[in-house]
Amino acid sequence: MTKKAMAPKFERIAPDERRARLIEASITCLAKGGIQGFTVDNICHEAGTSRGLITHHFGSKNALLAAIYASIYGKVLENVARSEMTPQSIDELVEMIFGDSFLSREYLNVWLALWGEIAVNPALQVEHRKNYALYREHIARAISAFARGKGVKVDSYDVATILISLVDGLWLEQCIDQSLLSLDRAKDLCRRTLSAVLMGST
Repeated sequence: MTKKAMAPKFERIAPDERRARLIEASITCLAKGGIQGFTVDNICHEAGTSRGLITHHFGSKNALLAAIYASIYGKVLENVARSEMTPQSIDELVEMIFGDSFLSREYLNVWLALWGEIAVNPALQVEHRKNYALYREHIARAISAFARGKGVKVDSYDVATILISLVDGLWLEQCIDQSLLSLDRAKDLCRRTLSAVLMGST
């Protein structure tokens, strides 16, 4: 009995799914090697695809970086929006922003690579401005709701800017060397700063 020749199998993937896979593969490359690991060969190897698909779906590596930033920030915004509420305590405010899954050590290289490229990548600058504004809006609304509940008056956008900058700096420091600053200590410093800013307002 002769064996029938098996036809080669081709994986049919929708364009949106292919784009998503290339973005995820790129994030993995950034996480492993920072911006130096963000090469066409590494991305294609990680995604199991051909070099031409990056150009086909994104046009350039710079545009792919912008798409990565939009994808990550989009998930951050989803997480914040899902947890957004009327915070009853400073602790809830701190946990709301520190609790995001993308603020973990495994994403350190990813954020450093993206932040480092913003100054020289116009497409990335556009994504940063748009997504940062949306992120600050979410945080400002939570701060405003908390302040109303406590009967204090604050500029919620200024406080949101302070909080986001503080969290970014503390998170970065504790990722670099946890022996100098633990995550719990970082959260405590953030709580104390917010308490001084919010509860000291009139």
